[in-house]
Amino acid sequence: MTFLERLRALGWFLLAAGWFLFSDIIAFRAAAGLSSGEYLEPLYRIFLLFLLICGYSLMSMLTLRRTRPSRAIGLDARPGWKREWALGAAVGWGAVIACILPAAIIGGLVVTVYTNFQQFWVLVLDLIALIAGTLAIELAFRGYAFQRLVDAMGPAMGTFFMAVIYAMWRTHAAPTSTAVVLFSFLFGWALCLAALRTRALWVSWGVHFAWIAVMSIFFGLPIAGGMNYSPIFATNAVGPAWVTGGVQGPEGSVFGILVGFALLVAVVRVTSDLKYKYGFPEIVPGGIPVDLDATARRQHEAAMAHTEPAAPPLVQIQSAAPPYTVSERQPEPAETTVASDAPAAAVTDSNGAQPPAAIEQEAATSTTEEEPPGPEAT
Repeated sequence: MTFLERLRALGWFLLAAGWFLFSDIIAFRAAAGLSSGEYLEPLYRIFLLFLLICGYSLMSMLTLRRTRPSRAIGLDARPGWKREWALGAAVGWGAVIACILPAAIIGGLVVTVYTNFQQFWVLVLDLIALIAGTLAIELAFRGYAFQRLVDAMGPAMGTFFMAVIYAMWRTHAAPTSTAVVLFSFLFGWALCLAALRTRALWVSWGVHFAWIAVMSIFFGLPIAGGMNYSPIFATNAVGPAWVTGGVQGPEGSVFGILVGFALLVAVVRVTSDLKYKYGFPEIVPGGIPVDLDATARRQHEAAMAHTEPAAPPLVQIQSAAPPYTVSERQPEPAETTVASDAPAAAVTDSNGAQPPAAIEQEAATSTTEEEPPGPEAT
């Protein structure tokens, strides 16, 4: 890409980042104006997701006119997208188990369960908020804006800077430790790799959703510096802080950092086939569209067709006019001749020579007698 193209891509990245911040404010105010309490969070996440899809789709239509908006923002419903999401969710689930298991073995987990019916309804609302919220975050940090940053800075630098931005945004809301910031950077880096290698958000969304849902909702442990989404389970880890992470949760432990590095390797391994299938940049055609399949098919049919040899052309060796038959001949008029055994006397002059009139009459008579009968004579 030229310098001007990179500069323009960087401008679109800044515009996309500004749209995310603007949409976040508008979505929260709209949700707060409609409801409060337990319905605020799901409404806020749904509104944010809607605004991001609309804004990024419009930007993609202005910049990538030959690419579908759904593909440009990373939500292309291609064959196997559900399997990709499930693959990412399995990776996220395994990462949570690997992070919690040392704390459970070395120290211990004290779990408190709330069985009130209202808590189960809040659980449903929290799941809706997590589904919409994690997808909205993926759109903001691994969707259209991330693609423009990669165009402007290259894959390596774009991935690094987006991971740094994501770590700063993820840990700014609550007091966090250095370990949590480092884990957030590694976690964002792994999600960027998943989006970059697959050219879609399905794997990264699956990893992100499974990590938060399993860690917070099903185990009741805090994430990202103390946030907890579980209305049913509340878990306290017992043991040294380097194992349990203390109030920061398992993300602030040594094992959390090791799991962050393991996530990078796992994402690269599980997306190898998807990278081979989708990971290369899309070739945008230019000029007149040509249907290569139809052209090849016509050439193949022409080469394999069994045609009969052409008949030799007819050569006409007779005249164009049809010959007359006996029945078509016209009857000749009867000639009346007077036969005489004695030869006619020749007319001569006094010198013994025939006059010119007599010579012409004799020539005409001989011509009439020698010409055979036929159509022309008739």
